[in-house]
Amino acid sequence: MKKDLEKQLRYDKAYLKMADSWAELSHCQRKKVGAIIVKDGMIISDGYNGTPAGFDNQCENEKGETHWYVLHAEANAILKVAKSTNNCKGATLYLTLSPCKECSKLILQSGIQRVVFINSYKDDAGIQFLKEANIQVEQILAFQ
Repeated sequence: MKKDLEKQLRYDKAYLKMADSWAELSHCQRKKVGAIIVKDGMIISDGYNGTPAGFDNQCENEKGETHWYVLHAEANAILKVAKSTNNCKGATLYLTLSPCKECSKLILQSGIQRVVFINSYKDDAGIQFLKEANIQVEQILAFQ
């Protein structure tokens, strides 16, 4: 049992490292967030926060405020799965930042069963919602 937990932690840290690298692809200045979705030991999707396809990649206005239409990393990753032949049922979502309330609803509806994240979002209502919905939530601070 202990070996299984150690192995899972090794994989969790590796996927979080990948999500962190993916976050660097974001054009957003205020915050860069990355997401990886893993199902049955395979990465089925990835995402980072940014503007919708066809929009200018600038996420913030001249005051530094994020445009309302910027998609969050987890939403982008879930939407990519929706466009594929795959699904998120039973998957694990790896994030560099814990999900907000809106994304938590998407996570629940998509069938994701586990969320692993590095940093906490300022509002923990999304995490509380996921826990109430019996979705496994874990924070791993150090992923090196």
